Amino acid sequence: MDSLLSQTLGQVSARKTLSGMASQIPDDECKMNSIPWHVLHVISNHEKRVAQHLVVRSVEHYLPLYAERVKWTDRTVVAARPLFSGYVFVHLSPQNRLAIISTPGVLRLLGEEERDLVSSAELDKIRDGLASGLLLRPHPFLTVGTRVRVRDGVFAGVEGIVTEFRHQCKVIITLAAVRQCFSLEVEFDDLEVLNKQTAKAGLQPIPAYGY
Repeated sequence: MDSLLSQTLGQVSARKTLSGMASQIPDDECKMNSIPWHVLHVISNHEKRVAQHLVVRSVEHYLPLYAERVKWTDRTVVAARPLFSGYVFVHLSPQNRLAIISTPGVLRLLGEEERDLVSSAELDKIRDGLASGLLLRPHPFLTVGTRVRVRDGVFAGVEGIVTEFRHQCKVIITLAAVRQCFSLEVEFDDLEVLNKQTAKAGLQPIPAYGY
């Protein structure tokens, strides 16, 4: 098995593209297959390794990858990064279930409910977008009411609550001393999601931070 895995890893590395790592099924056949995809939660930074193990186990899977320039001390290289960190998509069946959940690096299989599955149409759009060169990048999950911290600019370090989405993200910031608020429109990439309980939409932010 070790020699087979080593040989397969080399083959996968040679044919990997930035549109993602997938089992070797023609694109047209993939798109015609309407079976929804199950989601594997895997160890972060082990997504490619898990995908390689799934190839050895003949499991149909898909790992969307995007290209990112990484600056090293002596040069800049282009690296393939998972679009969804910690997740790999698989087609599950009773016959391959054990092979999937026992794959090294797999933490768990997400639920069987419809809300836990991803449609083929959704993944086809992602696959086509990456293959055509669209700029798809990971982004933190933001909803109205999420507490965030501004990372850059004049307001770097200031915390607030997301209240609206337009071309930018509108954040409400409290001036604690006078118990007044003001809004700030910020680029999504300039926000850091805080690990705090999400406020309910429509509620006034509590002045628990200062400016």
